[in-house]
Amino acid sequence: MIRLSGFADEAANGIDGQIEATRSLGWPCIEARSIDGVNIHDIPDAEFETVRAKLDAAGIRVNCFGSTIANWNKSIDEPFAGTLAAVERAIRRMRALEAPLVRIMSYAILCDASGRALADQKKEERFRRLREICGRFLDAGITPIHENCMNYGGMSWEHSLEMLSAVPGLKLVYDTGNPGITPDFRKSFPYPNQDARECYEKLRDHVVHVHVKDGVRDPASGEERYFFPDEGVCGVAGVVEDLLVTGYAGDFSIEPHMAVVFHDESVSASAEARFDNYLEYGRRFQRILEAASRKSEGRSKHVEVPDNRG
Repeated sequence: MIRLSGFADEAANGIDGQIEATRSLGWPCIEARSIDGVNIHDIPDAEFETVRAKLDAAGIRVNCFGSTIANWNKSIDEPFAGTLAAVERAIRRMRALEAPLVRIMSYAILCDASGRALADQKKEERFRRLREICGRFLDAGITPIHENCMNYGGMSWEHSLEMLSAVPGLKLVYDTGNPGITPDFRKSFPYPNQDARECYEKLRDHVVHVHVKDGVRDPASGEERYFFPDEGVCGVAGVVEDLLVTGYAGDFSIEPHMAVVFHDESVSASAEARFDNYLEYGRRFQRILEAASRKSEGRSKHVEVPDNRG
């Protein structure tokens, strides 16, 4: 059965609020990322044990760990030792949480002062590092999944496929909203946004996990706006229906970015507004998933969709 989860740190900073939001939706899982603004692979051991114990007591599992390993905030020119140290911390904590998937990226895009991508993206060094990162996770029985976000492997679907070919064992987490807010670096500057449907169709066969978001970027100003699922330009409902038709068996995790944005401290709201927005986002997506399941009946394998309307 497909499971629903979300980046509950968008609902609340602390683990108690994250658990409350997840239970209010009736969902079995959290996509773990941060506690009080610090990624789980970086919080102190004692705090991690408290988080783990509270999740266990609530009967909530971690279906994926949203690490910051090699993300858009990390440079390919940084010493690799720091990345590997984060990998080892993540492995220890993921084993304790019994988390099967870890979200990684492929380091920040190299650009000049105007925002143009440099011709030399040092891709071979990126691939070398990714092979080491993925090898360590795979040896630990954990599947590394790369997100189509603002990093080298998310510069276009062609970059994603090239990276997958160069890094054995790496899979994809597809974020439905990222094409709408991410430049297509294959095109001329100032880069237009990526084509959401094209990206999805080119990458679909490699997707084992899905993040649910919907947004759009103004290529001229760089301003980003986020919406409830399928109210933006990214065709969320169509992607979900096609996934079900084609036999997708992974999870869906919401990442609203409407009341708070993980990488942008200027976007914030009251604790109550964040919590309520997260619940509303989750309920709306569940209705989209239920509708997609009905539409896909007779055209796909039976998909059991949870009916939890907290």
